[in-house]
Parts: sequence; structure tokens; C-alpha cells
Amino acid sequence: MKKLLLIQPSPYEQNKQVIKKNKLYFVGLSLPILAALTPENWDIELIYEVIENIPFDTDADLIGISTMGHGVIRSIDVACELRKRGKTVVFGGYMASIMPDEAKKHCDALVIGDAEIVWKEVLHDFCEGTLKTVYEKPLPDGFYSTPKPRFDLLKNKNIGDFLPVQVGRGCPNSCSFCSVACLYKGRYVKRPLEEVIRDVEQIKSLGFKKLLLLDDNIFSDRNYLNDLLKVLENQGTTWMSQCEIRIGEEGDLLEKLYKSGCRTLSFGIESLSKESLIGMEKGWVNPHDHHRLIQNIKRHGIDVSTEMIVGGEGDTLESIQRTKRFIEKNRISVPRFYILTPFPGTKFFEQIKASGRLVNHDIYSYDGTAAVYQPKNMTPDELTDAYWQLYEDLFTLKSIFIRNILKKEFLKTPWRCMFNLVVNLYYRGQVKKRVTPNIF
Repeated sequence: MKKLLLIQPSPYEQNKQVIKKNKLYFVGLSLPILAALTPENWDIELIYEVIENIPFDTDADLIGISTMGHGVIRSIDVACELRKRGKTVVFGGYMASIMPDEAKKHCDALVIGDAEIVWKEVLHDFCEGTLKTVYEKPLPDGFYSTPKPRFDLLKNKNIGDFLPVQVGRGCPNSCSFCSVACLYKGRYVKRPLEEVIRDVEQIKSLGFKKLLLLDDNIFSDRNYLNDLLKVLENQGTTWMSQCEIRIGEEGDLLEKLYKSGCRTLSFGIESLSKESLIGMEKGWVNPHDHHRLIQNIKRHGIDVSTEMIVGGEGDTLESIQRTKRFIEKNRISVPRFYILTPFPGTKFFEQIKASGRLVNHDIYSYDGTAAVYQPKNMTPDELTDAYWQLYEDLFTLKSIFIRNILKKEFLKTPWRCMFNLVVNLYYRGQVKKRVTPNIF
């Protein structure tokens, strides 16, 4: 029996220390899915480095390493160490997929994009001694199928009280900075509803009643979403997901979302500047509607989490300060921010490179916490300082209290608000260490 070790590395802090936590709340789904795709004659171990140590002295025959966001540097370091010890390493994940030429330097084989169609081929080729450098087969249009995730491999790990269920992948929008747009190019593919419900029922059988519905934009296909909500309504679960802010226009749909168990939605609203949104090729969003849409979503009993980007074409030091007031006015429980960063492989990278505005050419230092290009209305250092000042201002004890306790939703959902309060206090500690709060 051969052994497979699948690793989700944890990002570094700025001092090059690996970020560690006592509990993993947001469990990644890629490792349990890969395990489910692996034939039964393989012994499989999953490692989430944020809560456990990587066994570098492993006797595993093959190592699979995921690369996500600013954790890609750690992924490369882990791969290099394991290859030094004679191990065969396969890379996958968003960052390796959008930077394949770089990724190939640090692994023996690379899976570009979705692994479902090629994973068994990877394992077969490895066993036959014919492992190829690159494997890439896109998912078919429409629907795609996955086996039941191997959540049994998580039973001895310290995880939170909810588990992920994959719904759809991709997005019909094509924002220039977005890695999803790079891979799916405006496509949205989804899973058959019977598979989604199968996975929900598996999670319920394990004693969980809270779900994270994984989807790059769950509002991508209205008809599919309506059908999904009908079947979720009878499951007795609560769930969270992410989508575009324009769902806030849909009163009837918001009612159905709540009835189906939706309690939190995360939105990439990016900026309060129309000019910045146009520069990101997200001009279909009207920032003047943000407040109205957010309040409508919250009126339907759904909490709002936001992700925003600073450093766009219309951003100024003063507009970044306005962002703080916007977050507090709307009582956003868990806001997150990133500096607009031209990651290689994205359209935005090509635009910035062509304009000669890159000031940092070390792509391995790109982590979304420091400006690497010349913004239009400030210096790179000013943007970096403004970014961290925004986090400092929003994670004072006063601001945390305003956003999580001094809100009318507190009387209706006190436990949810208290949970978000604890999350904010943890994020406050991360900000003080200059670690961007993340969703582990």
C-alpha cells in the first residue's frame, strides 16, 4: 500500500514565523476531496499546518501541497524541504495555477485548475514512473461531479462547529485583480443538487448543523440558487457563503435565503470609489448603493461580512479614512482589507507591468499587506501605512464594541454577535503583530 500525504500550509507572519492557531474553524475542502478521489489501496494523511506540524520525516511516497493566496511562500518552502529529503511533490491550488511557470520550479508535478478530472491520472502515472510535469483538464460546462469528501480523516483534528459543502465554482464577472477570473474566465459551473444534499446529509450525520457553502459567487445562477434554497429549507441547518452585493436588491430572494438557513453572507465590495471599481473592471458595482443594499440584507436577518481593497485608481488617503466611517456606520461585524496587488497571472498584473508602475519586482514578496506598485494618488509607502492604520482604527476596542454590540441585531442574535466579538478580538491581536486577519 502506497502512502499519500496532503498538506495545507499555513502562511507566515512578517517575522517568517508560521501562523499557528489552537482551532481550525474554516476547514479547507480540497484535501478531503482529493482523498476521496484517491483509490482505496492508498494510505492517506491530511495535514492542516495552522493547527498541527508537518511531518517532514514522513514515509509518504507522494506529497500533495495546496497553494493559496499569501500562503504560497510557505507552500514553496515546504515543497523545497520535502524534495531535499527525496520526496515527490505535486502542487495545486489557485496561486500555483495562475503562476504555472514559477510553480514548476518548486515541484515535480503541477495540477493547473481543478483536480477532479486529472487526479487519478496523476496517481496512476506516479505509480508507473511516468509522472508528467503538468496536468490540466478544465471542468465541463454546466455541472461537475465530486465524490463524498473524506471528512472521516478530520475526526481527530481540532476543528470548529461547521464544515464546508461545495456548491459552485467560478463567476460570470471578470474583475482584473481576481484569481478566480484567471482560471474560469467568466464561467460558472455547479454541482448537481443531489450531490450537494448528499454532502449536507453526511455532515449532519457527523453531528454538525452549520455549513459553509463554498461558491465563488452563489448568486451566479438565479434558477439554480432558487432550487438549492428549496432543498436546503428542509435540512434544519444554518449556513454562510459569499456572493456579489447586488443580491441586496432581491427582497423575495433574501427571504428565501433566510428560510433556507442562510445567516451570513460575505461580499467583496472592494471600494467606495467608482473610479477604483472601474479600474478593477468591476464598474458594474455602484458604491452609492452599498449602504442601502447592506441594510436591506441585514433587515432580512442575514449578517454581512465584507472584503475591501485599498489602493485603486480613485483611492486617496482621505477616502481610505472614509472607509472606516462606512464600516462603522453599517455595523460590519467582520471587515477584512487587502492592498490592491498585481499578482502574476492576473490581468491587473499585465496592466501595471505594461504601464511601468511596478516598484517591487520580487513576486515572492507579494502578500497583499504592502504596496508593490505606484498608486495614482499616493506613494507606495503612504498606501501601506494607510492600510495598516485602517486596520488599527477599526480594531480598537471602541470600534469593535460599536460594530458588534451597539447594533439592533444584538437583541435578536446575541450569541452570533458575541461570537463575532471574539473573532474581532482575535483579529485585533493579529493586526498588532502586522498579520492580516484571515479566515482560518
